[in-house]
Formats: sequence, structure tokens, C-alpha cells
Amino acid sequence: MARKSNSANRDGALRRASHRAALEVARERFGYHTLRPGQREAIDFVLAGRDVLAVMPTGSGKSAIYQIPAVVVPGPTVVVSPLIALQKDQVETLLQVDAGGAAVVNSATRAEEKREAFEDFEDGDLEFLFLTPEQLAKPEILETTRAAGPSLFVVDEAHCISEWGHDFRPEYLKLGEAIEALGHPQVLALTATAGPEVRNEIVSRLGMRDPAVVVRGFDRPNIHLAAETFQSEADKLEALLRRVDWADKPGIVYVASRKHAQEIAAALSERGVNAFAYHGGMAAKERAPLQDGFMADEFDVIVATS
Repeated sequence: MARKSNSANRDGALRRASHRAALEVARERFGYHTLRPGQREAIDFVLAGRDVLAVMPTGSGKSAIYQIPAVVVPGPTVVVSPLIALQKDQVETLLQVDAGGAAVVNSATRAEEKREAFEDFEDGDLEFLFLTPEQLAKPEILETTRAAGPSLFVVDEAHCISEWGHDFRPEYLKLGEAIEALGHPQVLALTATAGPEVRNEIVSRLGMRDPAVVVRGFDRPNIHLAAETFQSEADKLEALLRRVDWADKPGIVYVASRKHAQEIAAALSERGVNAFAYHGGMAAKERAPLQDGFMADEFDVIVATS
């Protein structure tokens, strides 16, 4: 009994020390004075060495759940994300703080930048490497990543792995194999949307081991949802243009097609709204300056496909 008690005391002391270290990193490296509910539990589970699935609403600070433990725990971190724009934003955020460095490798990355990123990652000079699932499916990139010995494997937008999910990405189905090929580092899956079926599928397909599942409520009183019916397409378009014209800026309008994105952006521009279209049919060299301009408050409205 004494041995068990001593072991429990030691484990408790280690958890408290890890929690204190996380709070120190949150405050001194990232400027967070407190951690939100959900963040605290998920971070503590990661620091305890558990695989973790965190389902939390957009805007609740899911990125901190991997950023803070990654700085505390030895070893580099792989972050898999499906969206180039999101990767770019997260890397820029990490480069503004003392977090060990970050780089991204995707289809828009130049060969020289890709080589430097992998060299720094393998040499231990880079804490965060952001990859799209398509890049990680390439044998040479998987082997180079394996050689770096990542200690944490983060799957952002994890619902993309599920055929139940609205953003299903077939490339995500190979991530379980990639995790095993990397020696099964600790896995952290993050998403804002996953019901019980999708959560079970994420855990299964990623091969997560005895995962801690953290789910938080989705009530967002600052968000207003409503639907309106119109008799014609012209009436609907006019109502949209008026709403956007009157609304606080900046903002994003989501549409179903690239054609609509271009047409609505043009119509808004005619009304004096500084708007632009943004969609997957645009070349990276076209998208990048528009995204940078929007983030720098040079534009009022993005009209984008989902």
C-alpha cells in the first residue's frame, strides 16, 4: 500500500509540475494570462502523455492545446492541416513568439524553402512543421519527417478524416498509416465539429491509443443565425449586397461556386465596397497577396468558396 501511495504522490507531483510549466509557457511565450475551460483539461492530458481528441468550437483556442505542450515537451511537432491559408496564418503567429520556430511545406512552397525546412526540422532547429496530408503521403517526405523523430503529431480539422463529416478529405485516410510509419508519436486531434459517430471514426482511423476525449459546448451567444426566403435570385442578391454594404467590416461572404464569388465581389466593388473573390481556382501567387492584404486590413470583404 505504501508503494502505491508513493507512486500516486509522485505522479500527482509530476502532473502539477507539468501544469505549472504549461502555465508559465502560456504566459511568457504566448501572452495568455489564463487558460480557458477545455484548454486546461486537454493540455493536461497531452502533458500526461495521452493521445487526445479535443472537440471545441471555433474561436475557443484549440491551437494553444498543441502549441503550449509542444514547447514544454522535448521533441519536434508535426501539424497536419488541410488549408494552406490556415497554415500560413498559424506559422506567422508562431514566428512572432518565442516558440522554437515554425515552417510550412505545401504545394506552394518553393523547393529551396522546403529543403531548408526539413533540414532545420531534422537538426532540431525547428519546433513546428506544418504539412498538408497530401505532402505527408509522399514517401520521401514521410521518411524525412520520420528521421526528425517527432514527439507530437497534431491533426487539425480532424473531422476531415470522417466520411460522416461535411469536409471529408480522402487524403486524411492515410494519416493512420503515416502515424505508424513515424513510430506512433503521441497524437492530438482537433476539430470544431464532430458528433459521436465522427469522434469514434477519428479515433479508429488515426489509431489513437486510449485517448482522452475532451468535448465542450457550442453555445455562441455572439453569433446570430437566421434564414430568409426570396421570390427571385435578383431579390436575394440585392438583399445580400445591402447587408454586406451596411455591415461592420471586415467580413467574409461564403458562396457555393467560383463564378458566384467573382460576380458578387464585382457587384460589391461597384457599390464602393473594397471586396475581392477568393477560391481554389486561383493560383497561389494570386491568393497570397489578397490574404495578406485582408489580414492587414487593406480589404473590407472576402467573397470565398467554402
